[in-house]
Amino acid sequence: MKFFIDTANLDQIKEAQDLGILDGVTTNPSLMAKEGITGEQNVINHYKAICDIVDDNVSAEVISTTFDEIVKEGEALAALNPKIVVKVPMIKDGVKAIKYFSSKGIKTNCTLIFSAGQALLAAKAGATYVSPFLGRLDDISSDGLVLIEDIRTIFDNYGYETQILAASIRGPLHIVNCAKLGADVITAPLAAIVGLLKHPLTDSGLATFLADHAKAAGK
Repeated sequence: MKFFIDTANLDQIKEAQDLGILDGVTTNPSLMAKEGITGEQNVINHYKAICDIVDDNVSAEVISTTFDEIVKEGEALAALNPKIVVKVPMIKDGVKAIKYFSSKGIKTNCTLIFSAGQALLAAKAGATYVSPFLGRLDDISSDGLVLIEDIRTIFDNYGYETQILAASIRGPLHIVNCAKLGADVITAPLAAIVGLLKHPLTDSGLATFLADHAKAAGK
């Protein structure tokens, strides 16, 4: 399973990259704004900076909502770096644009997926990734993991090559459950990824080992 980090914070991206487990980055306008990145040129420069850190797969989101404008914006983003994946919303013109991008060899990430039917349409259009939002479904008392399971079944039934990119991850348990269900990718905050490192028995076991070593060494 691929690990993407869901942030526009360069320090966090570098930390995840240095950990040796990072496969990509997802961003969106909200994450850019959170880092104080405003203005078209500043956003473009920030995408370039992210591409300089990671090996591949930098999702850059369009803000347009009509076919012609999505295509124009997406082509400009894709031209920045071969690592760019154009992030397109799950709307009618977005699906049309995904089909266009697919025909041109431009990688896409269909975002704001909340149903298996939406994921099916995106896969039919040739999306590289579909991004079902687990946490937001959990927020409205729906089970986001069931959606992952349904999409996995459908894609396996028909051999779709579109990858399931589980998004809106809220913690380590989401990541583990997505892995169990066969998600191809997760994108998560750094805290959720680093949280996988932690277990109280690891901490206590290490403390015991170190204490025993100190005794054996006469310290």
